[in-house]
Amino acid sequence: MKHTTLATFYLIFILLLAACGTETQTTPEATAPAATATAETEVEEMAEEEMTDEVMESNTIVDVAVDDGRFTTLVTAVTAADLAETLSGEGPFTVFAPTDDAFAALPEGMLETLLADPEGALTDVLLYHVVPGAVPAEAVVGLDSATTAGGEDIAIAVVDGVVTLNDSAKVIITDVEADNGIIHVIDAVITPPSMASEALPTIAEVAAEAGNFNILLAALEAAGLAETFAGEGEFTVFAPTDDAFAALPEGTVEALLADPEGQLTDILLYHVAAGAVPAEAVVAVDSVTTLLGQDVTVTVDDGRVFLNDTVEVVAVDIMAANGIIHVIDGVLIPTEEEAAMDDKPATIVEAAVVDGRFTTLVAAVEAAGLAETLSGEGPFTVFAPTDDAFAALPEGTIDTLLADPEGQLTDILLYHVVEGAVLAETVVTLDLATTLLGQDVTITVDEEGNVFLNDTVQVIITDIETGNGIIHVIDGVLIPAN
Repeated sequence: MKHTTLATFYLIFILLLAACGTETQTTPEATAPAATATAETEVEEMAEEEMTDEVMESNTIVDVAVDDGRFTTLVTAVTAADLAETLSGEGPFTVFAPTDDAFAALPEGMLETLLADPEGALTDVLLYHVVPGAVPAEAVVGLDSATTAGGEDIAIAVVDGVVTLNDSAKVIITDVEADNGIIHVIDAVITPPSMASEALPTIAEVAAEAGNFNILLAALEAAGLAETFAGEGEFTVFAPTDDAFAALPEGTVEALLADPEGQLTDILLYHVAAGAVPAEAVVAVDSVTTLLGQDVTVTVDDGRVFLNDTVEVVAVDIMAANGIIHVIDGVLIPTEEEAAMDDKPATIVEAAVVDGRFTTLVAAVEAAGLAETLSGEGPFTVFAPTDDAFAALPEGTIDTLLADPEGQLTDILLYHVVEGAVLAETVVTLDLATTLLGQDVTITVDEEGNVFLNDTVQVIITDIETGNGIIHVIDGVLIPAN
């Protein structure tokens, strides 16, 4: 009986232990779903945070352009054309991005014109700078052209290791990466071929708007060439400024305008080459063949470009709808016309008569019997007083001199003549010059480069060349010591 009771108690104890073990094992199973749910929530929150960080770190083509600071005009244009969202989209795109300086180099008023037509011309220009797909520099250099988002092709060339678009815009920075593509920076705005003639003024219009080509425009009009340079075709014009024409010998422009179908036309055609030849192509050649059929030589000296050795190119690549203008500081003269313009007056006396400012001097020379001498072989250098110079003498002096032609008048006239042809560049190196009277004239040059004879009479015009010598014009009459 006692053993049966103990066995029963032991069995109950074992069952209780088993029951406790079962409860301990089932507790994790009951709480497992709640733990799993918590873990999944934490993973989802972390993923959302990562996605938020990715959005915050977005670096699209538009973002890069805004952050860079050199593309404010481009960003303004993209925004005005409502293309910002597109270029911030998935892409990928390749953008040839003009800098602010590139936009600033456009012809005056062109940017304003584009911004005034955001859905038309502006959009066309901007899309012409975008190529679908991400095209790195190493791929660009292997292409001859690329089709843009606007459907028109850009011509691509590599010259001396530099990538050039449409022979005008240079790629200056490559492979600026963005989340949705690549940016290549360019130094000029490129214009779709289809709208080039609409967006740019003609050569004639550019010259008119500039305001410093009035004589050139008048010459083109007189020669019947104005319509040509306002029409179709491509030309390169080396355009002399008004100052360049003004530097020609006195009366030259008037003489040319009086012969519009002859010398004037020849000279104008000598400033024009067929095709649009940018500056980078000009400096690569030794000469350019003009529409006249004669060549203009091209030389480069310390980065400065000269035509025919003397005329400097002072501004380049002014784009027009029908070509390019390069501004020059002198007038180019073809060979035959140069020879004709170099036909000098035969003598000093003839030059004085033709000029019209030396009527008193001519009368005095004739009265003193020196006209034949100064029309002889020479050569002579004459310091020639103008009519105003003689008029400044004390009242009655001229009459007194003319009354003594073989005495004082002859002495004074010979005191204005030096033997030999002495150019101004030589005169300024001298302290004095011995005249045909046998007396010296002193020569001084002040700090401003003005040349004076005998300290008071100024040389105002130099190097009028004639067949038998040179004339330097002076503003007073020289009086010998005696």
